[in-house]
Parts: sequence; C-alpha cells; structure tokens
Amino acid sequence: MSSVGYEAINIDENSIPRDHMANAMIDRKLHECVRQNINTEEFRRLVQQRSAEKLVTPCGNTLLHVAVSYGSDNFTSYLAGTFPSLITIQNSQKDTILHLAAREGKASHAIRSLVESNPITKKLIMKKNTKGNTPLHDAVIADNKEVAELLVSRDPEVAYYNNKNGKSPLYLAVENGNKKEILDDLLHLRVSFPIKSEDGDALPKGKSPVHAAIKQRNRDILEKIGKEKPELLRLTEEELGNSLHYASSIGFLEGVRFLLTNFHDGAYETNLEGDYPIHLACKRHSVDVVKEFLDKFPYPKEFLNKEGQNILHVAAKYGNGSVVRYILKQDKQLVAPLVNATDEDGNTPLHLAARHGRCRATFLLVRDNRVEHFIVNNRNWTPYELAEDFSKRTEETYIEMPAEERKPIDSKNSTPAHEIKDKEVDSNKMDTKEASPKHEIRVEYFHVVMTLSILLVNARPKKSRKKFFHVTGLPMSKAKEETKSMIGNLLVVAVLVAGVTFAGVIQLPQLRDNNNSSDRRHESNSTTYTASHYSTYENLLYGYLFLDVGALSSSLLAALLLLLPSFITPTFQISAVGLSSIMVGLAIFMMFGAMLFSLRIALIGSHRWLLTIIITGVAFVFPSIFLLFGDPVLLQVLLHYSCYYLFLLFIYSCWWLPNKLSDLKRKLSDHKRKHNL
Repeated sequence: MSSVGYEAINIDENSIPRDHMANAMIDRKLHECVRQNINTEEFRRLVQQRSAEKLVTPCGNTLLHVAVSYGSDNFTSYLAGTFPSLITIQNSQKDTILHLAAREGKASHAIRSLVESNPITKKLIMKKNTKGNTPLHDAVIADNKEVAELLVSRDPEVAYYNNKNGKSPLYLAVENGNKKEILDDLLHLRVSFPIKSEDGDALPKGKSPVHAAIKQRNRDILEKIGKEKPELLRLTEEELGNSLHYASSIGFLEGVRFLLTNFHDGAYETNLEGDYPIHLACKRHSVDVVKEFLDKFPYPKEFLNKEGQNILHVAAKYGNGSVVRYILKQDKQLVAPLVNATDEDGNTPLHLAARHGRCRATFLLVRDNRVEHFIVNNRNWTPYELAEDFSKRTEETYIEMPAEERKPIDSKNSTPAHEIKDKEVDSNKMDTKEASPKHEIRVEYFHVVMTLSILLVNARPKKSRKKFFHVTGLPMSKAKEETKSMIGNLLVVAVLVAGVTFAGVIQLPQLRDNNNSSDRRHESNSTTYTASHYSTYENLLYGYLFLDVGALSSSLLAALLLLLPSFITPTFQISAVGLSSIMVGLAIFMMFGAMLFSLRIALIGSHRWLLTIIITGVAFVFPSIFLLFGDPVLLQVLLHYSCYYLFLLFIYSCWWLPNKLSDLKRKLSDHKRKHNL
C-alpha cells in the first residue's frame, strides 16, 4: 500500500452529501468488478476519470466500502492507497469501512495492513454508527473473531464503549455466550475501567456484563469475569442495582453463592428503592437463596430497607409463604426481633400481609404464637381492620367499575390494587401511605377475601354491641328520627302476626274434632294403627300449640312495647325498638314453625313419605335461611368461616405437602454435602 499524507485528512468532513449522490452512483459494471476482485486497467481509468471519492451506492457506500464488504483485497489495497480520503468516509448509516469489515468481511491482509500501519484507523476504531455501535460491537455481534482480535489489539479500551442500548462489546460477548471465545480475548485485555469515550458513554455506565451473565444464569462466565476482571463484579445498573441485587431478584442460587464469596461487600449495598439484596431474595419464591444469605449473615434484624422493614416484612408483603415459613422456623433468638417489629408506618409483618391480601403469609403468621394479633399501626389500625377496609374498598371499586373495564379483571380473577380509591373511609384512620399506588401490584380478589376470613377467625378484635345494634350506636338526635319510622312498621307487622296466630288458636277445637272422628273410623279396622297415630297427633298438636301461642304472646308483647314509649321518655323508645324488632322476628319464626306442625298433623296416616321428608327438611332449612338473611352479621361470619375451612382443606393442604417434601429434600442435600466435606 502506497504511503499517503493521512494527517491532512479530516475524518469528520468526509461524508458524501446526499444531494450529490444521484449524479455519482456506482454503476453495475464497477460494482461487479469490485465484487469479483478484478482489478483491470480499464477499471482504474474509469475510477480516476469519474472521481472515486464521489462514487457511492444508494445507501452511501463508497467503492472502498464495497471492496471491504466483499473481502476484495486487491481493490481494498488499491483504493486505500490511491484514494486515501475514502478511508474516512461514512455511509448513510455512519458505517466506516471497519464496520463493514467487522459485520460482513474478514481480517484480510489489506485490512490488517490498514489497521496496523495507518494512524487514521485509531480514530476509525472508536467511530460509532447510527446505532451507537463501534466496529468492535459489530464484530462481536457477527462472531467475527479475527476482526475483533485485530481491533482490540489496536485499541483495547473500545471493549468498554457503550452503544445506544447501553451495551458494550464486552456485554455483547457475554450475551452471545462467549461464542468463538471472543469473551476470553476481551477479558485478557490489560485495560481496566473507568474508561471515558469521546462522547463520555463507556463503562461503568450502561449495562453490566456481569448482569448479562446472571441473566443467562451462567456461572462459568461469572467465574471467568471474577478471575480476569474482578472489578467488573462491582458494576451496578440503575434499575437492577449491583450484581448481587440482580442475582437475588431472579433467584439465581449459584450466582448468589459465587457473589457472596467474591463480592461480599455487595450484600451491604442498597438499590434505588432502598432494598438490600436479602430483601430482594425475600420477594422471590426461592427459599434456598434466603438460606444462603442467612448462613452468611445470621443477623437479619440489622437489614432494614428505607421503609424500616425487615426481611419478614418484605416476605409477608409480597405473599411469599415459603419464605415466611422458612424464616419462622429459624432459631428463636434470630426470629424473635422480626415477628412483631414495626416499620416506619407502624406496620408489623402481619399488617402488611393483611393489607396486601396475602392469605398464605397471613395464615402462617396468625398461627405462630409469637405473633401479636392486635398491635395497632400509626393510624391505630389492627391487621384485621386493615384487611377489612382493603376488602371493602376492593369490592366497591369492582362493583362501580364499568363492564368494559371489569372484563379483563374477571378473566384474571383479580382486581388492580392501584385503582382502589378511598371511599367513605374514616379520615382519622385512613393511612395515605398504605393507600398509595406506589409499589402496588395486582391482587386476586379471592385472596383478599380469604385473608379477611383467616383474620376474622384468628385475629378479630372484640367489638362493642354498637356494631351489631346500629341504632344504639347512633347519635341521640338521629336515633330518634329513625325510631319514629321503625315504630310504625314494626307495629303493623306485630299486629298482623298476632291476628294470624290468634286465628290459629281458634281452629284448635275444630282440628281436634276432625281427628277424633277419623280415629273412630279407623278403630273398627285396626286398633294398633289408630293408637300409634293418635299418639303422634297429640305430640304434633302440643308442638303446634306451643309455637302458635308463643308467636301470639311475642307479637303482642312487641306491640305493647311499641305503644308504651309514646307515653314515656324518648330515651326508652330506642331500646324498645331494638327489643321489639327481636321479638317480632322471633314471633315470625315461631309462626312458621306452627304452620309446619299443622301440615304434619294433616298428613297423619298418609303414605306420602316423600312429601313428609320434604316438609321436615323445609322445617330446618327455612329457619336457617331466615336467621342468616335476617342477621347480616351472622351471615357474614358464617361465610368467612366457610372460606377459612375451604382454605385449610384445599389451598393450604396442597401447598403444605410440597413444602414438607421440599424440606425433606433440602435436609438430605445438606446432609450429603456435609458428609462429602
């Protein structure tokens, strides 16, 4: 290659203007000669006549670009020596000839000579195209080992330059899995960071190659990096934190073990959210990773995130039942400071499990004798009250949501917790931080209800009678207004029940006469048949009489109580209405029972046994339904108990057995490892 005055060439001024390209396009004949590497005298004459610097393809490639991309050594040497200005020209994608050599060509003799002897190529190696890639980026992406070796031998620092995606050639080599051992070549470089590129975009900024190895769960590459460039282990990424944060967050056990040995200090660093790596491990369902941390750091109470939460707080908040279970099984002295610890908002782990609808974590915590159920947070709320409020607001939001918005939630059986808004909540108790959408994730409504059921059975605070008898809990002025409307309604019902039951009492002599005449007719045929049914008749009649008279007496007493308050003090009216409502309800219940007894009397001697069974069943089912729907508090409690036992029967049992097997497997593994040591 002939010697040229390269110093006179300005790299930044040698791009071909687009408006001149139309008149200087490389024709088919020139392109074919370069592609076939046929360097004829006629070609040289045509190139010199037409000014080679202006001859380009539609995408801005010069003849030298074309020669390099096809590996045409003869033309590459000839064009670079004869027209040195072509060396620095970039095409429309800002690719230099080295970009094309890395991506499409090879380290030919001409390219090697150009890189090793030409001082201009030092700057070309650092040049970036529109994607922010240097030639070394493209060589790594294309697995072009020859060109990659050539480029780093000339400028080792370029291995740390980042493209527009924040990826360095070193990162790409890890991402590609060390194909053709390009990573080994880059790690052997005797250059360390921090490096500053021309545009300031180089490691330690951008994506960490260690994080790329962790993402692939490749311990071999981690060990290579740790051996050749241990300083890379300390690189951090803004969103992912340091390498130990990232390995913990994805549950990469082998990576965590390696990093705890070779990057021990990383365990004491927090990420942007203020979490230590051990906190991120607790968000995962990998008990083994948490175990590794506790083996190295048997003082978990010292690791508090920026919200003042320990590892049990985090595990409970994210519903990691396996991790909660593992932590609670640890040494008593280790666990004791964690179970009832409060964060900056005064929340215990049980508060957070309740607040976020984590049924498994809630169950494990309430069943632990060391966990206090009635600790109140800074807003004076117990875990049960938090769960109750969250369940109510979730349900209200779901009911009021338009059908179009509700469909995706129905399909996933979940409700977006971040869309839950405060509705008619006590302002004195509302915890604005807990209701904040930050860090919220989608919560299954089924789990919310199940969590509330678990807390209702195991951790419900004692309530005053005011919650069950709402009238007595109202202010006096408002209670008086409600009693006026209730007195009239209750009085009408009480009088109607009294009238119906009184009519039933009048019918008793007629029922007795009819039954006696029937018995006389049967007596001539079968003495035994008549005697047995007459005994049944008497028992049913006594039951009918007891219920009918009881309903009559109860309704009359309720009516009298409702009439008396109008002549006595207003304060007495409130208590009278409450008592009268109970008595009227009892009267209706007894009246229905009396009706069933009368039907049984009418069916004495009948062989319709199926009808008898149905009537007897109704006698038990209807009063139960009446009690449940007549008392919403009782219905609510019964439903929650049903959910709780459903949880025990299906969910917890199916989850408990695999965990037991996992514990057994872990113990066997630990025993085998200790035995081998």
